[in-house]
Amino acid sequence: MTDNAQPLLTLEPLIEAVQDGITSSGWVLSGLQKTTSHQFEGRWEGESSRSAYLFFHHDSRPDHVSIDVFLDETTKGLKGNFALVVAGPELGLLRPMPDLLEALARVAADCLTEHSDTPFVVRLRMDDPADDPRTAETELRMKLVMPREAFEAGASAVSALASAATAAFERALAHEGLRSSLTEVG
Repeated sequence: MTDNAQPLLTLEPLIEAVQDGITSSGWVLSGLQKTTSHQFEGRWEGESSRSAYLFFHHDSRPDHVSIDVFLDETTKGLKGNFALVVAGPELGLLRPMPDLLEALARVAADCLTEHSDTPFVVRLRMDDPADDPRTAETELRMKLVMPREAFEAGASAVSALASAATAAFERALAHEGLRSSLTEVG
């Protein structure tokens, strides 16, 4: 049994603490992937890391909404982030990119303010170079970076952070700026 106030030093108790925090908010673990990497040459020669990707869904949310978590254990310690992932309409149906980014910045400022690092990304994807660029798939990722202090405070602190991140993502999903940004305009 893990002491919830002891610093987290390895990946497995970190995974458990994150999972506990997110599932306590009604989200369900959809998938878990673990990897181990070893660098044999170059800048990180001799370094190794273990990583985990956790994927969560909510039964009351559409399939195109998920929470993805990346966790990393390296020789320099633990790190990780939470991401709200929302698939959007085709690129040609979105508002102009500067307007979209401005709206998403407002959502991040309004809903994710208690977190210090909240980058967001709009991804575009085309499956074939011959495709019409207006049909490119869009995806929004709003991230919350886990502070090192949470790992040092232990499993209870990480679970509380995971719950708080989930609540922030729920606020973002309900925010008019996000809903109107991802509504088809055509």
